[in-house]
Amino acid sequence: MVEFFEMFGGIGLAFLGAALSVALCCIASAKGTGMVGEAATGVLTEAPEHFSKCLILQVLPGTQGLYGLVVWFFALFTMGAFSGGIVDLSVTQGLTIFVSCLPMAFGGWLSAIYQGRVAAASINVVAKRPDDWAKGIILCGVVEFYAILSLLASVLLLMNAL
Repeated sequence: MVEFFEMFGGIGLAFLGAALSVALCCIASAKGTGMVGEAATGVLTEAPEHFSKCLILQVLPGTQGLYGLVVWFFALFTMGAFSGGIVDLSVTQGLTIFVSCLPMAFGGWLSAIYQGRVAAASINVVAKRPDDWAKGIILCGVVEFYAILSLLASVLLLMNAL
């Protein structure tokens, strides 16, 4: 097992963690926003005046992609990418950065999909009771809370990684 880690080195492990954070979050955000967009098109064919409400619900699952990008940025910053050159990381340091990115990678991945499902279901509120559409936003906010916790965990871990 040690040979496996030494083959990639600390830099490879750190880049892998950063890449997983942004990739998983963005893939899931695309899936979540896509689900909401599909649900919204049915409503918009009958009631185009509800476009802004549907758009707000669609944007919500996309925030995890931004959070993943923030963690990616923090990971690269920790590696020294924005200060003149990437630091030669030991396997332990690289693994520390990799593991620090995991809360956002997995938390953002799952919360974007589940938030997309909640937002897609909330499109039904827009269709049947347009004045109550903010309740759907509140329901989406509950899922968003866990994405924010994942972001916080990864950022705090990365701030203390090296």
